[in-house]
Amino acid sequence: MKRRDIQEIAGSYRRYVWRKWLIMFILLAVVLLIAVISMSVGSSGLTVGQVIETLFGGGTKQSSAIVWNVRMPRIMTAIVVGFALALAGCIMQNVLRNPLASASTLGVSQGASFGAAFAIICLGAGSQVNSSMSGSAVSITNPYIVTICAFAGGIITTLVILGMARVRRSSPSSMILAGVALSSLFTGGTALIQYFADDVMVASVVYWTFGDLGRAGWNEILFMFILNLGCLLFFLYNRWNYNAIESGVETAKSLGVPVDGLILDSMCLAALISAVSVAMVGCISFIGLIAPHIVRKFVGTDHRFLIPCSGLAGSIVLLAADLVSRTVVSPTILPIGALTSFLGAPLFLYMIFRRGGVKE
Repeated sequence: MKRRDIQEIAGSYRRYVWRKWLIMFILLAVVLLIAVISMSVGSSGLTVGQVIETLFGGGTKQSSAIVWNVRMPRIMTAIVVGFALALAGCIMQNVLRNPLASASTLGVSQGASFGAAFAIICLGAGSQVNSSMSGSAVSITNPYIVTICAFAGGIITTLVILGMARVRRSSPSSMILAGVALSSLFTGGTALIQYFADDVMVASVVYWTFGDLGRAGWNEILFMFILNLGCLLFFLYNRWNYNAIESGVETAKSLGVPVDGLILDSMCLAALISAVSVAMVGCISFIGLIAPHIVRKFVGTDHRFLIPCSGLAGSIVLLAADLVSRTVVSPTILPIGALTSFLGAPLFLYMIFRRGGVKE
């Protein structure tokens, strides 16, 4: 190969990498933009300029209290939870070789929701509180028990799906159907637990399952952030292995990738961050399905960029959904889980029915 050809190839690769980095920075800028806009939306009448001034240490005491104590925790929760769900969806779609895989479509979120409801009602990990803004709601008094039970519910679903994929050699559509069946099973289990609870706790759990980004405090946000960061580092460390799996399991094995162990570890970590998100804010569907497919149109299947970009896209989708939920019928705040379902369900149907969306 001539030196000129090598230089052209190197130049093309640099432009390829530069475009991917540009897309990543654009996504990050969009996250920051929507976050600032969201902080200015509300009954207090703060403008975007006042929000920016407050963020840089200026502003009045009232604006500081509103931004840092009321709106910032909600915005950070949306960013962290959206990132976690999208990150989990990206990894699940890769290791299961299934474009429809996500925490919600495989039943992981429903299993985690069942585990959290079990902890709240049966183990006393939640208590009833009254709020002038939201009425009756559940306050998690022991987030560690709720998280452990939510993870247990999510990991059971994960192990069943992994068993089908490895032992039965199930097709992608069969795994989705199994996820639907497991979702129904855990939904029925949650309803059964509620049947034996008192009316007040049933109302609390039902409200909790709607999804509420205002529920998590700074301690919960920090916990989710650290967990997400650890999982992100693990996924990025294996980015080339995921690229190899994208070409086929047998190809990846021939390249020396420990496929079986990587699939198990990746699914467990994806289930963990999904379960923790559900435990903290309730069941929010389809973020993990939507975000990876959006960014895949722009960055392709290179997991060096697809992994972080999927997370950022998840943050954008959840921030936008939260913004809509607080402005459509203001001052009433719509349940965030319902809005994400309305957004994700049409895409889910489109992916099922489009030609070649799911291969047998």
